[in-house]
Amino acid sequence: MDNSQQPASAALVIIGNEILSGRTVDANLPYLARELNALGIPLLEARVVPDVEERIVEAVNACRARYAYVFTTGGIGPTHDDITAASISRAFGRPLLRHPEAERRLRAYYPPEKINEARLKMAEMPEGAELIDNPISTAPGFRVENVFVLAGIPRVMQAMFEGIRHRLRGGPPILSRTLTLLAPEGDVALLLAEVQEAFPSVEIGSYPFFTFDRPGTSIVFRSRDAAACEAALRRLEEAARARGIEIRNEAAAGTSGEEG
Repeated sequence: MDNSQQPASAALVIIGNEILSGRTVDANLPYLARELNALGIPLLEARVVPDVEERIVEAVNACRARYAYVFTTGGIGPTHDDITAASISRAFGRPLLRHPEAERRLRAYYPPEKINEARLKMAEMPEGAELIDNPISTAPGFRVENVFVLAGIPRVMQAMFEGIRHRLRGGPPILSRTLTLLAPEGDVALLLAEVQEAFPSVEIGSYPFFTFDRPGTSIVFRSRDAAACEAALRRLEEAARARGIEIRNEAAAGTSGEEG
């Protein structure tokens, strides 16, 4: 993929049977979505795949051909079902090797009696991989081309991401504004369609809710263009007032993909 000709964008591949079974609730997607949006890199796709090599290879290859950045989380630990490194090796057609610096770090971190083949498995990576530092528990992640392989444990994943954010090149932050209307979606759908047509550079989403048995709709405006985002919000606000729709928490503001 020639990323120089594409707007910066990203995908996330979440790896792990525990996510699909419901045993573990994923916390990595919302964190990465917020942080990437703050860097002007929208997260446009997320996939959850099991600990099955073919499925990981398929997801990674599809995403790395389509997006400027791909992040994976999970599956780089010491157990038999941690197969992400081997899967990434296969996806890129590279041999899986023990990275000398990764091995050195692990041997320095663990006392000699605690070093075993299971722990040294965490030093196995595709040939030519670049290490991603792990300041929490030492075992590093790695990068191959536009694919960044991170830990599944949220605290460790976040520490790894903080170490690589300076390598990522995006654009202006994606701004978010929210307008809350005390009316059901069906009452405002036509208004939204009119505003969306007038402001194609602004992504407009509607999210219904009930509060004290009263229906309402949160309208979220997202764009890199702050002026367009503000103008779209004001257009809808004026149209809603003209139709007698009550507005609450007017024009709550946010950035980094946060909904006001």
